[in-house]
Amino acid sequence: QVQLVESGGGLVQAGGSLRLSCAASGRTFSSYSMGWFRQAPGKEREFVAVIKWTDSITYYTDSVKGRFTISRDNAKRTVYLQMNSLKPEDTAVYYCAARIPFSGSYGNAGTYNYWGQGTQVTVSS
Repeated sequence: QVQLVESGGGLVQAGGSLRLSCAASGRTFSSYSMGWFRQAPGKEREFVAVIKWTDSITYYTDSVKGRFTISRDNAKRTVYLQMNSLKPEDTAVYYCAARIPFSGSYGNAGTYNYWGQGTQVTVSS
């Protein structure tokens, strides 16, 4: 079992930065690939980024490449999402998620086993 708790959301002006954190419980944190998703009002949950368990390779959705960086600290059982050059269209509830390796497409929310409660990110223009 893994429990995930996000923090770090808030209100920021366009062009600003935020760093989201996701603290995980459970002894096997380092065995999971960790992802970030987001959901804006009236829209489906969208893949943002993932960091693999096996080799810490990262993948991003095209709209955040070059602006967002996902990282993990296995000793602290925490995954981070550094968000720079934020845009109003980044406004959403951001969710942290964990999945066992080799579960299929990283962009498919259905392949993730555990989810946090979400943290609101609002970017004003």
